[in-house]
Amino acid sequence: MALLSRQFEQALQSIEPPRDDKDNAAAAHQIVRDVLMAAEELQDWGLEPILIGSYKRNVSIRRVKDVDVFCRMQEISDDVLPSRVLDQFHEVLSRSFGVDDDGNKRVIPQARSIKVEFPEFEELHVDAVPARLRSDGYWEIPTKDGDWQQTNPDELTTLKTVMNEEYEGKYVPLVKLVRQTRRSVLGLGSHPGGLFAEMCLYDACFNNKVSTEGLTLGYVTALEAIAEFLEDKLAWGRSLPDPTMPGHQLFFRATDDEWEAARIEFCSAAITARQAYVEEDSGKAAVLFRTLLGENGDGDVVFPMPEGYNENGSKKDSAVLITPGSPNVPAGDRRFG
Repeated sequence: MALLSRQFEQALQSIEPPRDDKDNAAAAHQIVRDVLMAAEELQDWGLEPILIGSYKRNVSIRRVKDVDVFCRMQEISDDVLPSRVLDQFHEVLSRSFGVDDDGNKRVIPQARSIKVEFPEFEELHVDAVPARLRSDGYWEIPTKDGDWQQTNPDELTTLKTVMNEEYEGKYVPLVKLVRQTRRSVLGLGSHPGGLFAEMCLYDACFNNKVSTEGLTLGYVTALEAIAEFLEDKLAWGRSLPDPTMPGHQLFFRATDDEWEAARIEFCSAAITARQAYVEEDSGKAAVLFRTLLGENGDGDVVFPMPEGYNENGSKKDSAVLITPGSPNVPAGDRRFG
């Protein structure tokens, strides 16, 4: 059985966003927030933007390309349409950001939010998401159909913290490993996205399907739980219970073909992870884990080989020859310095 605990710790370092990305994300968020807070036409709506999303929850993986600003409006009237709100946000942000050095518009309206491009921060962008307060304490954001949709994203941060404590600090690393695996086996920009993988893992942890015995077995059982969900999805739907709003469901964007691709790839990944876990040879196990975690956002292989092994998983000659009790000790080269 190959635990490869050190290699998993190194893999986590490989997918951790670099310091520059974190600094740029914080700066871009603050810039957009300041612009919105200074706009007189938004003040009557009781605007109070906060940071949400994977970056806020500290589960982003290399690299950070988007930041979500949840623009809470606590005093907006019920008769204000989402279209009017989005138009107002677009106007305010366009006044401040205009175009980039190439003449391209930096502010782009979207169905649910307004995107602000930051080319000076290596293609980072900020999504400003308007949200109005409901009487029940939850929030509503615009939908693609021009209506409002109930949500409670800031609660995810609290739930993440609680679950991480219950898993003695292993939950956040597992989220990152699962997000990286999804990106590796499905491809960057594919659906269902990283939030699906994270919420599927949360549901599995909540239902005690993920091992707490260590990071390696936790990772293996996490992939098995996600595979189980995808195998059963046609029988009981493609949603998960929304942990932020009891009685509600989480739905994820994906076509039928994308769901099927996710089912096939995660089922295969779960089998591979279990094979790697029970493999006695550390090199062979590492090769299997490598196929699951792929490359990080900089193109570097995420999972390192254990010391004494070649990139293909075979033992290096020195590792083969110099073993405890081995009579085959290679001769020295007379260089004693």
